Amino acid sequence: MTHPLSPSSATGRSAVSDRVPVRRRHLLAGGAAVLGAAAIGRPGLSWAQPPGDKPLRVILPLSAGSGADGAMRAISNSLAKALGQPVVIENLPGAGGVTGTAQIVRAPKDGSVIGVVSNNHVVNPSVYRNIPFDSLADITPITILGATPFVLVAHPGVPAKNVQELIAYAKARPGTLNYGSSGNGTILHLGAAMFVDQAQLAIQHIPYKGMGPLMNDVLGGQVQLAVVAVAPAAAHIKSGALRAIGVTTATRVPSLPGVPTIAEQGVAGFELEGWIAPIGPAGLPKAEVDRLYAGFKAAMAMPEARDALVAQGYEIKLTPPEAAAAFFRSEATRMAQVVKAARVSID
Repeated sequence: MTHPLSPSSATGRSAVSDRVPVRRRHLLAGGAAVLGAAAIGRPGLSWAQPPGDKPLRVILPLSAGSGADGAMRAISNSLAKALGQPVVIENLPGAGGVTGTAQIVRAPKDGSVIGVVSNNHVVNPSVYRNIPFDSLADITPITILGATPFVLVAHPGVPAKNVQELIAYAKARPGTLNYGSSGNGTILHLGAAMFVDQAQLAIQHIPYKGMGPLMNDVLGGQVQLAVVAVAPAAAHIKSGALRAIGVTTATRVPSLPGVPTIAEQGVAGFELEGWIAPIGPAGLPKAEVDRLYAGFKAAMAMPEARDALVAQGYEIKLTPPEAAAAFFRSEATRMAQVVKAARVSID
């Protein structure tokens, strides 16, 4: 099965293949004055007029230091240059992203406020009993900005070196192994739950409050298994402090070329990435959606932004708004099935 964000997908083009033409990129990066000049005498292009000093407020329904937070702060200067206006990032964490997203969906429909959400946005409707908005109907997707791979790791105390050895080891000891996650209903929880469900294993889940405590206990051997982001795990894997069982993506990860995918090791169709996506409130005018999407494209054509995002562990995606909307719908359906299989529910 080809994942909507896989490199072979039509909606998963990289910034290199989806690059803005040179003349257009220079126009977009030229700032407010150039944008304003482009709109002179052209009715219907009010979105292209310079926004002046009014900043673009970017709400992150995630805590400072999260993957999405690091990514947006890394590219914010380039985005400001591309849009010709200041970019102000505001963290509003809480309730797995519900608190901040509630502010995004109630934002003015003029392009002055957007948000950047992650996988949790499409997971939450299946996890939380009550959410004060519709995760699909109350937003306007702008693009899928990038995605980061995950890897299933084991403490070296577990003798398994690959997926098949781990499955055999776990089945010979039902109920004795455990896996940790960064919290109930998080994408790292669901990634491990997907593996346990598809491999038909009896492994206990231990939720933590965040990535830091989880990594500490996996390294210490208090939990034997976890699905974690490749970027923070790579150094521990290379040092031997953790053993990589398999990456969760459709293809192997360049930073861990010797680690096979979980799918190629016999768990057919297994695929998961941690993605981030800029969104606006429902009803955001198409002209504003196009302006913001063009801004992200122009920003990611700048080497400093592109290199910064890659350094954060992301593969650049930049799907068009229509493809991003389709991806949100398909991921919501897929994650609902995963949540049901994992029996996750939070009041």
